[in-house]
Amino acid sequence: MKRFAIAALFAISSAGSALALDAHYSKDTTGSAADAWAAIGDFCGIQNWHPALEKCELSSKDGKTLRTLHLKGGGTVLEELVEQNDETMTQTYIILDGVLPVANYKSTLKVVAKGDGATYDWSGHFDAKKGVADDESLKTMNGVYAAGVDALVAKTSK
Repeated sequence: MKRFAIAALFAISSAGSALALDAHYSKDTTGSAADAWAAIGDFCGIQNWHPALEKCELSSKDGKTLRTLHLKGGGTVLEELVEQNDETMTQTYIILDGVLPVANYKSTLKVVAKGDGATYDWSGHFDAKKGVADDESLKTMNGVYAAGVDALVAKTSK
């Protein structure tokens, strides 16, 4: 009986926990991979192509590279660069704080060479912020990725 009670308690507590979410958006550009990477390789260069951003401020703390994104219409997002690799054209970052409805967020934006062009690929793994429904968090981040990648394609396509 004791085993049954422990198993039932575990099942009930596990059922209430949210699963991590994944968002993803990719799109081809007719621009070269080098041009595509040049658009995103600068960690604060996002202010030059993402339509939701007013400005980006670069800073550092304890040897870590940070950026503060100021959103059009108000609000900020503080992000930390985890890894940038110019050879593989990947940039990985985490969100430390901000208005987006996510927690435990880690994302990678990359460029993949494809013939004479390239593919932008933006993906993220996160939890919904406490009090936010999973589908709302997913919808928001998919929208962020789509708006950004679509703007990059428009900027770099020949």
